[in-house]
Amino acid sequence: MQVQLKVNGKPVTVDAAPHTLLVQTIREQLKLTGTHVGCDTAQCGACTVMVDGRAIKSCNVLLAQVAGSEVTTIEGLAQADGTMHPMQAAFKDCHGLQCGFCTPGMVMSSVSLCKQHPKASATEIRELLEGNLCRCTGYQNIVKAVQQGAAGMKA
Repeated sequence: MQVQLKVNGKPVTVDAAPHTLLVQTIREQLKLTGTHVGCDTAQCGACTVMVDGRAIKSCNVLLAQVAGSEVTTIEGLAQADGTMHPMQAAFKDCHGLQCGFCTPGMVMSSVSLCKQHPKASATEIRELLEGNLCRCTGYQNIVKAVQQGAAGMKA
């Protein structure tokens, strides 16, 4: 089947089997490998992308389900000139990463979180990010990064 959608602002037509997952299309066909596959069961959040502005776990969604949608991956978050999104910059500045495996999904979830809850407290951020797992950081710097990123997104 053919599926048309926009990925990182560009129209894309993909040929895929009906059972193809969005994460497979992103990584294998579109070669956007910033979206990671962690658990394959929608529990870790490493595969998080935005679909029509909402964070979703792409390992749990069929490509056909997002036909006609706007998909944004971590590669599409920065500006065209390479300037990082405020959340990306905050994760870098606050060292909200260690090994980096969870970082793309964590950043994407954090952007969505801040759009929906722009004044979230540290406790609320921890609760709202519970679907994104990090085995390295202990989350303290991630929470700081989300707070700094939220402030940058408001500016």
